[in-house]
Parts: sequence; C-alpha cells; structure tokens
Amino acid sequence: MLKAALIVFAIAAMGGLFLASHVLRGRLAPWVVSVMHALLGATGLVLVIMGVGQGGAPALATGALAILGLAALGGFYLASIHLRGKVAPKAVVFVHAGVAVTGFLVLLSAVIAR
Repeated sequence: MLKAALIVFAIAAMGGLFLASHVLRGRLAPWVVSVMHALLGATGLVLVIMGVGQGGAPALATGALAILGLAALGGFYLASIHLRGKVAPKAVVFVHAGVAVTGFLVLLSAVIAR
C-alpha cells in the first residue's frame, strides 16, 4: 500500500507543479488539473491510511500520514480559494507544497526503512 501511495503522490506532485506554475504567474489553473490533483492526493492519503491501519507499518509511516493530512487541509483551503475564482496567495501555495513534499519524503524513508 505504501509503495502505491508513493507512486500516486508522485503523479499528484506533477499536477501540483503545473498548478503552482499558474499561481506564480497570477493565473487560475484549469479545473480539470485541480480536480485530478485533489483526487490523486486523496487516493494517496487513503492508501497510506490503509497501510498504517493494517499494522506492521514503520512508525515513520504514521508520521507521514500526519504530515500528509496537514497538506490535505492546506489543499482544501487552496481549493476553496479556487472555487471563489481567485488566485491563491503564493505563500500558501509554497507552504502547501513544502508540507506535501516533507510528507512524501517521510513516507519514502518509511518505505525504504521497511
């Protein structure tokens, strides 16, 4: 489960880079990409929840779950801004991305340590 989550998060990150490039240029990103990014992020989060919930996962996986959960909350906030037809503040995008990358790296280290 955790390896699959890493793959899904890596694909989601590509969409996130595309979305961030729009925000950095002061433009709204296409809805399709935004929704796909959110769905992939949610899928990855569910996979991590399942992996941790089954037991036997390294403690780092639980830490990754907490960090990625925080990234998801930031993503919900960003989506709410997008829903209002506004471009998100760049600082919020950077914080969301930083938290998500941190969670990804912690999850990666959990998978490698396994």
